Amino acid sequence: MHRRIRTLAVAACALAAPAVTVPAPVQAAAHTDVPRTGFESSGGARWTTQPEEWAFLAAVDRSSDRVSLRTIGTTGQGRPLQLVRVGGDRPTANTMLLICSQHGDEPSGREACLTTVRDLARAGDAGTRRFLDRTTVLVVPTANPDGRAADTRGNADGVDINRDHIALKTAEGRAMAAVVRDRRPDVVYDLHEYGATPGYYDKDLLALWPRNLNTAPDVHREARTLSEEHVRPAAGGAGFSTGIYGIWTDPVTGEPVRQVAGDGQERILRNTAGLKHSVGLLVETRVDALTDAEKADPALNNRRRVDSQLAALDGAFDFVGDRRGRIEAATTTARLTGFADRGPVWTGGADNDPAAPDETIQDPPCGYRLTTGQYTAVKDELALHGVVSRSAPDGAVVPLRQSLRALVPLLLDERAAYRLTTGTPMIRC
Repeated sequence: MHRRIRTLAVAACALAAPAVTVPAPVQAAAHTDVPRTGFESSGGARWTTQPEEWAFLAAVDRSSDRVSLRTIGTTGQGRPLQLVRVGGDRPTANTMLLICSQHGDEPSGREACLTTVRDLARAGDAGTRRFLDRTTVLVVPTANPDGRAADTRGNADGVDINRDHIALKTAEGRAMAAVVRDRRPDVVYDLHEYGATPGYYDKDLLALWPRNLNTAPDVHREARTLSEEHVRPAAGGAGFSTGIYGIWTDPVTGEPVRQVAGDGQERILRNTAGLKHSVGLLVETRVDALTDAEKADPALNNRRRVDSQLAALDGAFDFVGDRRGRIEAATTTARLTGFADRGPVWTGGADNDPAAPDETIQDPPCGYRLTTGQYTAVKDELALHGVVSRSAPDGAVVPLRQSLRALVPLLLDERAAYRLTTGTPMIRC
């Protein structure tokens, strides 16, 4: 689905932004009753409040039979975690999940997600209709409502949700795990923002795929393709500079000089997505003002941040439309491969950092035995991950012969840094 880059659907009285073309979905929605976010209504001068978000989503839901809205959890401070589904009634070949604002002080991705929901819901062009006939789009518009309300990175307890996708201690992490388990998205697209280091790390938009070594090779290939052949080129075509998240580059040669983030930790969503056989991608847009005009007028900076997210999202939609067969083959094969129960499992390393010998389980056990106490403590988390276990007289057994084979040792092996508990390796299952 090749769509032209969108600008913000700001009110007519908004400050002028650089002219860019508007795709069919926004054109088709050009009616007086089009729901607008607080961000749009203010011309980008402020971010959409949560009551405005809830009212906006309810209005979009009422205005389109393509949209369904439900609550998937409640935060520590009582705010709803909402999931939006955009698509037809029939099952589709692909499912795409957008996770927006895991970090509460990174709001631009949330604004892009909100307007994208509306534009997809109200689009009248044949291309978008065909896309939605074959693709279900799921959106968590605000993955960290308490953090967004407080403008903090963490949730109400100060926990970084993007480091909780293994332990699942937070309501937010648990809700997202349940969505991934139940909906089995082919693509998980995670929207963030970052602070620049001028000269070395200051692109408008950065992206990174799952680096975890346990990601199935075909899923890893598709994730890199999503980043390098679709998301970054789409942003570049809209006039935004791009790079690889976590990598500083020499300002003269452009060569990588240092890695400051972006490792293979399994508890980070882009890596967890890869472990669960989804094509994961992290996208980060630059927070810092680029020009004196942006410094003088925060609305200009805010609009540029959201526009870069929208441009990247257009590339992600094109990726799904262009490669849906390859994506489905990669994720389906990965989900079946674990039943063969062959090959090593890595507890460390990354695709650009070979695992050390003590990070390689060359010949994994056939399963792990848990005592009754251990199983009682972690059975809910195992179930949320979608890991299969079976009861035993003195506890439970978690076999490796299952779809999420590589995840099992990362949850239960003594060598795994973020394990839930330490199970007993089994020679026979």
